[in-house]
Amino acid sequence: MSYKFAIDTLMAKVNILNEEFRYTNDHNPIEHVNSRLKSPASILEKARRRGVSLDLESISKEILDIAGIRVTCSFVSDTYAIRDMLSGHEDIQVIEERDYVRSPKANGYRSLHLLVRTPVRMSDRTVEVPVEIQIRTIAMDFWASLEHKIYYKYGQSVPQDLLEELRAAAETANRLDETMERLHDEVRELGDRAQEPLPGPEELRRIPIADELLGALAARVNARRTD
Repeated sequence: MSYKFAIDTLMAKVNILNEEFRYTNDHNPIEHVNSRLKSPASILEKARRRGVSLDLESISKEILDIAGIRVTCSFVSDTYAIRDMLSGHEDIQVIEERDYVRSPKANGYRSLHLLVRTPVRMSDRTVEVPVEIQIRTIAMDFWASLEHKIYYKYGQSVPQDLLEELRAAAETANRLDETMERLHDEVRELGDRAQEPLPGPEELRRIPIADELLGALAARVNARRTD
């Protein structure tokens, strides 16, 4: 229950930011938010894999991603803006930050990870609960979702040529992020000069090249499907 309540607490904070941006700003950095709570079976499987004793105290001390929230943003700069806003809350303590945006993993994975603790006030006590927050762009999220499906399909034994295509697709997604942010900045600057309403990320994403770039790998994987 404490992990679920911690998710509820942080989701409320993110949703407040989302509503505030929607009503008071010309650009909302939050595209969408979701959460997940590891199942008991998944927790036990990870504990066994890491050699953690199968008792509540050991698991709560060693398995720190039982509760998770993912915030998907429009642009790379938005990921850091959301990080700063969340870490600025008095009741959110950042324990660890892993920046896979500036320093991506070898396979091309990009995302900003925060491990935080937040107090959950129960009826008879207050519990400090760890929550993992992932903050990424739409392109990063698309790539990570596809990568997860590929690893699931191949049972962790992904062909080398597909791994190389995944890394290439990650670079493509990153170039797309850079291009979209540059276009957004240029449009914003022009809008400021003209004092006219600015196009948002929805308008920018209508550029056909986005679908062409990010859809290429999906087509490649579907072509190899045997199920």
